[in-house]
Amino acid sequence: MMAMRIPFVAANFKMFKTAGETFAYVQELRELVSRVADVEIVVAPPFLALPSAVDAAGGSRIGIAAQDLHWEREGAFTGEVSAAMIKDAGAGYVLIGHSERRRLFGETGEVVHKKLMAALGADLTAIVCIGETLDERDGNRTTEVLDRQLDEALAGLTAPQAAGLVVAYEPVWAIGTGRNATPEQAGDAHAHIRGWLRERFTPGAAEQCHILYGGSVKPDNIRELMALPDVDGALVGGASLRAQSFFDIITGCRR
Repeated sequence: MMAMRIPFVAANFKMFKTAGETFAYVQELRELVSRVADVEIVVAPPFLALPSAVDAAGGSRIGIAAQDLHWEREGAFTGEVSAAMIKDAGAGYVLIGHSERRRLFGETGEVVHKKLMAALGADLTAIVCIGETLDERDGNRTTEVLDRQLDEALAGLTAPQAAGLVVAYEPVWAIGTGRNATPEQAGDAHAHIRGWLRERFTPGAAEQCHILYGGSVKPDNIRELMALPDVDGALVGGASLRAQSFFDIITGCRR
């Protein structure tokens, strides 16, 4: 029997919004979603805005995520932020391995794995991002890339740990381009990821793990994506920067 996964929607602000702007946004969003009880909602502001986001979200159903972390608890790593610091700031989630971190900052599968283990050690819910480039898609290597990234990131995890993860499928060629994977492409990738989790861990863990779509999600395409059986929600970039737009995506995710 399939587990009942409530939809999960995360806003990734990237390098947008000051602490004050984030506070105002989360206050507006919490009013909009005050009667939404059937969607897990997460906002990922920049590091400096985490305390403001936590304060604004206090007492609401909105969770707060960091956009990245370092795998060491402390040390001589100028400019880095640890899982313990993120947890202490009040966040409960963290993005790991976003395509921009991989592409622009050279993060490898080994680095993603170390960051995931640090997040789990601090009891943060990890949102692990995977996905193929345009060249990999055109070369019919999508499943090969997804398998490799999953193998690297989730090596050594237990079934209960896998069950508590969020995996975000990001077709890199569809991020910030306005180009979206077709429902068939998105559905195939999500089904493949679910199958990998089922084979590597257990059917129960695979069913409990949320798998999000993260490629140019907008209010006008979210319902079509959510109709796919293995799409559990969305990781939203540009369309999440306005609270009303993000709210429209949230409502479009409701089963």
